[in-house]
Amino acid sequence: MVTEITEGVRVSVEVEYQPDYSSPSQYHYVFTYRVTIENNSNRTIQVLRRHWHIRDIGYAHREVAGEGVVGRQPVIEPGHAHQYVSGCNLKSGIGSMHGTYVVERVMDGKLFNVSIPRFQMIAPFRLN
Repeated sequence: MVTEITEGVRVSVEVEYQPDYSSPSQYHYVFTYRVTIENNSNRTIQVLRRHWHIRDIGYAHREVAGEGVVGRQPVIEPGHAHQYVSGCNLKSGIGSMHGTYVVERVMDGKLFNVSIPRFQMIAPFRLN
């Protein structure tokens, strides 16, 4: 698990290779990742947008941006967390992701960026 904290918001990511959904002979490697967004600040926040950078060794850099996380814009009270699972496919079986969330402090509407830590996606057999 990797973790990063920005303005009291802790983002942790765990990644897992999905062999049952992958097809290495067709350059298709599937990974899932579980993100936990913990609000350790003293203000209620809402996650408005996300922006991901995806690196796939030997292939073009990709970016994904959009509203919320998996179709939601969660409101997270102080001391609470929001968790979700999503996925990414790679062609090489070795890559990484990192990014930012645009978060709003509900009380005063202040927007700020929260860092999503870089995490590695490596099909286990690619290390041999």
